[in-house]
Amino acid sequence: MTPYRLTVNGSPVEVAVPGSRRLLDVLREDLGLTGTKEGCGEGECGACSVLVDGLVVDSCLVPVAQVEGSDVLTVEGLAAGTGSDELSALQRAFLLTGGAQCGICTPGMLVAGQAYLDGGGRPDDDAIREAIAGNLCRCTGYTKIVEAIAMAAAGSVGGESGDARESA
Repeated sequence: MTPYRLTVNGSPVEVAVPGSRRLLDVLREDLGLTGTKEGCGEGECGACSVLVDGLVVDSCLVPVAQVEGSDVLTVEGLAAGTGSDELSALQRAFLLTGGAQCGICTPGMLVAGQAYLDGGGRPDDDAIREAIAGNLCRCTGYTKIVEAIAMAAAGSVGGESGDARESA
């Protein structure tokens, strides 16, 4: 097996797995990062969304060989620190608005929301809905999720900026 090197949540990692192994399985099973969820396994629901070099991708569709040398950000990498009191502004906004329901879509929604914020996203409901369009939620009408992302974009979560990955 070929060793694949990539950076996950800011840390360099190397995994010796078949190149066709799904990034989702590498993250969950080989690296123990179980925050990324498998919903449909077909790239339709967005539950497994991660950022690869800043772009939202469905990790269930990406072979690990394709991300050799890439920077991967999972939902675990969004937190400003390791303690629950160190959640990012976006994560806190999800808590404040009730944006998280059953939790299956939440990691993917957070990642897609982060990509929106990283791209300079503003508190614009239509733009936010477009940014999370690849992520399905079966519990809500998306209102609380959109509200949470808008809150983070406005910097109105405890006075922080829209950058949900504040420096520690």
